[in-house]
Amino acid sequence: MLDIEVIEDPAAAEASLDPIRTRILQELVEPASATQLAAKVGLPRQKVNYHLKALERHGLVELVEERRKGNVTERVLRATAASYLISPIALASVAPDPRRFSDRFSAFWLLSLASRTVQEMGKLIAGAAVAKKKLASFAIDGEITFRSAAERAAFAEELGVAVTRLVDKYHDGGATAVASGARKHRLVVVLHPALKTPSTAQLSSTAQRSSTEQTAEKDQSND
Repeated sequence: MLDIEVIEDPAAAEASLDPIRTRILQELVEPASATQLAAKVGLPRQKVNYHLKALERHGLVELVEERRKGNVTERVLRATAASYLISPIALASVAPDPRRFSDRFSAFWLLSLASRTVQEMGKLIAGAAVAKKKLASFAIDGEITFRSAAERAAFAEELGVAVTRLVDKYHDGGATAVASGARKHRLVVVLHPALKTPSTAQLSSTAQRSSTEQTAEKDQSND
């Protein structure tokens, strides 16, 4: 089972988006039969079997074993991954393409780069799984707080210079390097505002306001 599987086929993406099938995939992190799943999701076994066949047809679940119970053969299935991500390839004709334009300060170009990363990593992960090899990758995730827009701009400028310096130091695109089996790697660096989360004070204020409104409604109904 993969940690994450990237879905490229539009039909498989459509199948995975059905709420019942999403629930089934969630439950099938652990192997189970249709009978066991029916008890968990609260549906008739026949209906669960219908959804399992659709998921299996699109390669989203796999057979683990078959158990013989009297005259019946019980099939035990498992999801092919713990989590799924739909690739922009599933919307190929309208998927973002970073080659259409290039603007370091465009949020839309950042999204295009992220879209390409999902596409490429999906193919690389699938290939590595087939070859039974570990995929070489590296990522950094963190948060940084700027006191002003000027500081943010200065940071971005210095980051760009530092990355360019490192690329110049380590990049070898010569014919000799390629002939010796050197592997090209994709480098993407992004910076964007973090999503705002409600503060404790805001949550408390909202809860208090809601409580006051409910009390007022009760008073009105009593009148």
